[in-house]
Amino acid sequence: MSSLCPFAKATTGGVCPMKSDKKPDKNGGGACPVTGKGHDKETGAEDRAGGAEDPRLVPAKCPFGYDSNTFKLGPLSCMVCQALLHDASKCKPCLHKFCKACISRFKDCPLCGADVEGIEPDTELQVLVDRFIDGHARIKRSLAGGDGEAAGGKGKVIYEDVSMERGAFLVQQAMRAFRAQNIESAKSRLSMCAEDIREELKSSQDNLDLCSQLGAVLGMLGDCCRTLGDAPSAITYYEESAEFLSKLPTKDLELVHTLSVSLNKVGDLRYYDGDLQSARSYYARSLEVRRNSVKEHSAVASQVIDVATSLAKVADVDRNLGNEEAAVEGFEEAIKCLEKLKLDSEQASLEQRRRSVLDFLQKQLGGK
Repeated sequence: MSSLCPFAKATTGGVCPMKSDKKPDKNGGGACPVTGKGHDKETGAEDRAGGAEDPRLVPAKCPFGYDSNTFKLGPLSCMVCQALLHDASKCKPCLHKFCKACISRFKDCPLCGADVEGIEPDTELQVLVDRFIDGHARIKRSLAGGDGEAAGGKGKVIYEDVSMERGAFLVQQAMRAFRAQNIESAKSRLSMCAEDIREELKSSQDNLDLCSQLGAVLGMLGDCCRTLGDAPSAITYYEESAEFLSKLPTKDLELVHTLSVSLNKVGDLRYYDGDLQSARSYYARSLEVRRNSVKEHSAVASQVIDVATSLAKVADVDRNLGNEEAAVEGFEEAIKCLEKLKLDSEQASLEQRRRSVLDFLQKQLGGK
């Protein structure tokens, strides 16, 4: 796990699909979302006594250990999934606290080893976690903007360096939970993030960055639903993801890949459900996206492999639909793409992928 605080300015090592520009709630003044204490003129004396040079500054210190340089598992985190608690629960009799989904998988407490005789919700702790997410992660960094106002609107509050922005923080927590198989937690955090972006889009419908962010988050929500076995919801999220990503320029290879993958995932779910015609339609759309991309980026090996993979998917459905001639043509075209592709020794992972797809294609043609 990274030693960087999820609220720090420093890079976290991943690219977040969310860059929020939300302003702090003016009605909340400078109140701390966790303690509920205000930062207006009645409490400003305490801030000044603490050594702040500007009496309007709101300290960036988090009372739970999330300072600007380090991140550590604190009382609001689950030691199993290493994300903020979701459905906070305590196991009896030791009373150690975890996410409900995490502790439900254990017969012995992961912290002390005591037999888990029962699990009960910790509503008070979960309320605190929710307040932390909803409030603390919203605080702005900019000093120049003067985005917030003190209680009563009598003076501007300047927010100090606090954090990663809300969307990035939510996605980070979701990814941690997803890796630990706490899918409900991941889904909850991603749903919050999607709701935030939708709210932004109401006043900026043509904002391509927001469309990109929402498309990525919706795709991750589809993955959550698919893992939970909820295929209809997964399809809905993947389709909506593709809808937003389709609005974006096709020059961004990462976005093109994400769009084509969302289309393929819908095709996979349709395929497994027995709806071959619908599956072929989605596979063909993904193939078209990838063909258009490879025209501009023919030297990018991953794009060529993506095209061959899509050709294989379409050909496989054609064969199942009884159209053997079209299937053979698709398999042969995919093989030619991969055989022309030359990779150097530094592209070992791509070579492994190329070889895997090529082996599959050759088996489909009887080892030709």
